[in-house]
Amino acid sequence: MRTAPEERGDASRPAMEELANDPSSRKRFFKMMGAAGAASAFAVFLAACGDDDDQEGSAGNAMAEQKKETAGGRDLQIVQYALTLEHLETDFYNAVVDSGVVKDKKLAETAKLIRDAEQAHVDTLTGVVKDLGGTPVRPQTTFESVLEGGEMKVLETAAAVENLGAAAYLGQAGRIRSKDLLAAALSIHSVEARHAAALNQVVGKTIVPDGAFAKPASMAEVLPLVKPFLA
Repeated sequence: MRTAPEERGDASRPAMEELANDPSSRKRFFKMMGAAGAASAFAVFLAACGDDDDQEGSAGNAMAEQKKETAGGRDLQIVQYALTLEHLETDFYNAVVDSGVVKDKKLAETAKLIRDAEQAHVDTLTGVVKDLGGTPVRPQTTFESVLEGGEMKVLETAAAVENLGAAAYLGQAGRIRSKDLLAAALSIHSVEARHAAALNQVVGKTIVPDGAFAKPASMAEVLPLVKPFLA
């Protein structure tokens, strides 16, 4: 799903806020996304994260945040962040598949299917970064400690990573300014959530760990958790 910069309407406020307050804009967005399904997804995003425009900053770092937005734009910052996480997921599944640590044939095939979806996310987000005038990030990753833990360790890590990925997208939804990017985030978030639900079931966890409404996670919460996998 290649996404390019769009005609944003009021570019001074996040897309989530504009859609929540502007019925005509919301109607066009739902039509673009696919009517009822988009309406349901938007309702979940709005209930879970609302308009959390300041979640990543405080008075102490307001100037640094302003410089980031001036230099590359908040949306670019968010897409680079998402791209880093998608590279991490893709590299993880590549490492799992190449190692052969998952012996169950059906689970091994599932890992390949998820890997292919994550690679598609990488390809799309790489294109978006370029469209926004940025240089795509490519982190160096390592998963040796997970692979050495055996099949169950790998599956538990996969579940944790997918749950974290879904929460990360939800955590940024209220900050995205472009409705095109919000639509892409909605699409990717739903896929990450499906991966998480399937893997939760495999490792014996509930498929809905947060209950009726998913819990978002900010950059400040997510990055320390993925740091062990970044070389």
